[in-house]
Amino acid sequence: MPAVPASIPTSLKLPSALKLQLEEDAKQMGMSLHAFMVSTLAEAAQRKRLRQTFAQDSADALAVMKATGKGHALDDVRLYFSQLKEHRQGKSAPPATLQPKKMG
Repeated sequence: MPAVPASIPTSLKLPSALKLQLEEDAKQMGMSLHAFMVSTLAEAAQRKRLRQTFAQDSADALAVMKATGKGHALDDVRLYFSQLKEHRQGKSAPPATLQPKKMG
């Protein structure tokens, strides 16, 4: 199997105003323009993948809810996460696991 290069050169033409903004942002972060752009592109690609995963997980959960007729009421979910926050702050015991209920 051929070796994959660590990096591949590419050319990117930027509008001058954007390049100036990026240079300023990179400077504020203490990074070179190149490192800042690579980091920013990597973060954008990761966010895209996370959105795709979230959308798929949501669609799967909806399909299960439609198939079983069971789900979680919004007020129950809000209470659970409120209790979880307090637990993580050391203020309470962990909340009880949410159990799906018949919806509708």
